[in-house]
Amino acid sequence: MTAETSAAELATVSQLIREWFAENGRDLPWRHDGFGAWGILVSEIMLQQTPVVRVIPRLEQWLARWPTPEALASASPGDAVRAWERLGYPRRALNLHAAATAITEQHAGVVPEDVPSLLALPGIGDYTARAVAAFAYGHRHPVVDTNVRRVIARAVLGQGEAGPPSTKRDLTAMEELLPADIPEARATNAAVMELGAIVCTARKPLCEECPVRELCQWRAAGYPPYAGKRQAIQKRFEGSDRQVRGLILAELRASDVPVTALEIDQVWADSEQRTRALDGLLADGLVVPSGADYELP
Repeated sequence: MTAETSAAELATVSQLIREWFAENGRDLPWRHDGFGAWGILVSEIMLQQTPVVRVIPRLEQWLARWPTPEALASASPGDAVRAWERLGYPRRALNLHAAATAITEQHAGVVPEDVPSLLALPGIGDYTARAVAAFAYGHRHPVVDTNVRRVIARAVLGQGEAGPPSTKRDLTAMEELLPADIPEARATNAAVMELGAIVCTARKPLCEECPVRELCQWRAAGYPPYAGKRQAIQKRFEGSDRQVRGLILAELRASDVPVTALEIDQVWADSEQRTRALDGLLADGLVVPSGADYELP
């Protein structure tokens, strides 16, 4: 909390954002009653670095095919990678499969609800564990993503950007916005996240539509430019190793039989970069050798 933002003001900020969310929050599948902890876990992993509009149709297909952790665990990791298609960062598909297997074997097919048990699942990080505990089970935990960090930076700290993440600092800042009431705390987590996603956006914030514009410290200071440290900028996708990895995976997803090295050679002209991408896929377990050929796991 800054000197300019009192506890009473934080409570007002929290309330105003919840009221705005009740009227303006998007109608998203994972916000529906009865969506279930497994569906929320799948959605949270899919939503990492992938826009909502691309996630919704893939999520529906996944849950229709694998409505429970047991269903996904009974499939092969390769089936998960193939069904992931072009959501990006396909390692997440393997993480989901591994988590489903652990849930099936260690938790009788029920997604655990406490943060330590969720963190013990393969591929589940702090954000996802807290999100599932809060949104699926209603527990009172601060949930912090990029959008939440941006809202807090601007409205509470008076900064135009959030700067590099700090788990302890970010969770403490969000904790200060959470009401003691458990349902209200759950709503606050979702509401602050939503405000950052559709109003307090990174490039063109819609300040005149913001429910806390009169309390926003950044606005009150005249929108000063951010002068602190910045996160490293992600490299361009075009021409990157990520693009080559995606092309190789697309070749394997499209084939029902192992793909030859010669076929992989055709997906990218730069042999050094192609080899590097293939080696990375093999190391990540996204591609496995089949004799002299290659296939999904």
